[in-house]
Amino acid sequence: MTFLHTADWQIGAPHARVEDAEKRALVRQERVAVLARIGAAARRHDARFILVAGDLFDSPRPDKATVSAACSAIGALQLPVYAIPGNHDHGGPDSLWEQPFFLQEKQALAPNLHVLLKAEPLVLDECVILPSPLTRRHDTQDATAWVRALDFSVFADKPRIGLAHGSVQDFGPAGDDDEEDEGGCSNLLDLSRLPLAELDYLALGDWHGMRQAGPRAWYSGTPEPDRFPKNNAPGHVLAVTAARGVEPQITPVPTARLRWHDMEMDFASDADLPLLEDKLAALTQSRAGEDLVRLTLRGSLGMEAMAGLESALDTWRARLLRLRLHNHVRLTPAAAEIEALTRRADAPLTARIAARLLEESQSADAAVSGTALAALRELHAAMAVTPS
Repeated sequence: MTFLHTADWQIGAPHARVEDAEKRALVRQERVAVLARIGAAARRHDARFILVAGDLFDSPRPDKATVSAACSAIGALQLPVYAIPGNHDHGGPDSLWEQPFFLQEKQALAPNLHVLLKAEPLVLDECVILPSPLTRRHDTQDATAWVRALDFSVFADKPRIGLAHGSVQDFGPAGDDDEEDEGGCSNLLDLSRLPLAELDYLALGDWHGMRQAGPRAWYSGTPEPDRFPKNNAPGHVLAVTAARGVEPQITPVPTARLRWHDMEMDFASDADLPLLEDKLAALTQSRAGEDLVRLTLRGSLGMEAMAGLESALDTWRARLLRLRLHNHVRLTPAAAEIEALTRRADAPLTARIAARLLEESQSADAAVSGTALAALRELHAAMAVTPS
């Protein structure tokens, strides 16, 4: 029996740090669009159903348009989808899953969606699903504890599939400093106390990268990455072939379209500036509107090269869905650039100002030095403009 394991769709995530509104909308839409690729993966692997290990939505109160879009995309999968609430879309009294509008859209658009709100076995023809839904965002209790007391003999030879959302104890926070951390002190799952010999697979959610968490236990990760690289292989679903009492066969299936990159560049001289363009072009392969880049720059550049850098960054801001910039490049005017300003016979006032700024740029006070260098650069740029 083969099924797909996925998690952390987080449909409706705001992606507020993507500054451009149109680009932000594209990133948000991709969290729904990926469901079509999940469906294609399910058909290729002849999956019987799809398991969603929590966080189908990013919020316990998604807006109505988000609910409708998600239900429509789930309905188009044309396979049973079994989901549990995670910490982002937790269950409990008066939760999203009991709201009239969600129930209306689920019935009309996604009758194949089954939200498992109770910690009790779901016996199917093919297998038994053991769901551990979260009823609150932060739970200090192990949601899988109920599985320990089960009488497994009643399930005969059917494969037993656990479904849970949370952090195993040997995983620490894995988020980017720009995004929400994963894991933490709540929603901990103690796999060592589970009767793992009685389980044929444990489908986990919460960790946004694909990772094995223990014997027969895996995190699938989010199918469409939502942060810069720091964890293990996001952008996949897992095709799982399980049978009673044997090791499951796990096949990672890539599903991501958007690409999140981490890149660093050290400028040893002004001649290195074209290398930045080459590296970014190689990274994005002449694409526009499909990549997000976290770029860290170090080293030093002269005034002319620094102006060139700013121009290049403006271009990449236009091409990329997001450029997250850590710019530590120091302005170090070349001797010829300084001389061009301090010895301007045709502009003696400019020469005197440049000389004074040059003196202040050598100050031990970092603020004074930085201001002087910035002013030198502006002066150089102004004097380079040809009068009309």
